Amino acid sequence: MLVAQPHAQVAQFRMAMKHPDKSPAAILAAGGVVMADGNQPLIAIVQLRKNNSWALPKGKLKAGEDAPAAAKREILEETGHEVLVHEFLGSMSSASGSKLKIVQFWRMEAVGAPMRELMRDVKAVRWLPLQRAIELLTDVHEQVFLANVGPIALKAAGRSGRDTGTESMTASSREQADATITANGFTEAIRTWLRRPLSKRAIGARS
Repeated sequence: MLVAQPHAQVAQFRMAMKHPDKSPAAILAAGGVVMADGNQPLIAIVQLRKNNSWALPKGKLKAGEDAPAAAKREILEETGHEVLVHEFLGSMSSASGSKLKIVQFWRMEAVGAPMRELMRDVKAVRWLPLQRAIELLTDVHEQVFLANVGPIALKAAGRSGRDTGTESMTASSREQADATITANGFTEAIRTWLRRPLSKRAIGARS
């Protein structure tokens, strides 16, 4: 999943794809659309202490850490909950100085009661219905992202609840995810590239 970007960021994507050895190293981060079971599925969003903004829980990868492990760690630190990691939902990207920041998201399921206190950077966590969570998010790009992947995550969660396993998205669900944002041909190509595992991409060395 790719959120529409300004022309300057598209230019960064072109450079990263055509000349990965010459482009600045991308900043890699990971997070989750974290859901809690109940009569109505609720999604976690966190309030950051530094500016009181509301955001999806996420954070940068540590050296040698893969993205799913980083996402699980960040969710524990920011929400206090251990989680089950399910299917990959998509990526968001933005410019961070001279570098490109890429954040990958997975659907996650909170397990039991909180296991620890929130990290200092996080002021609060709220569990909200999808529409309310979208409305409360501060960043418009995260609002668009959650508006597109949220219904897919809810549907997948319902399917997982009926089944006993933690299967990945079906082919039809992936097609639905791919069709949620309409853009020009270049953006479509970028979105396909972003959905590939990071280990198969050439976007520069990790920092």
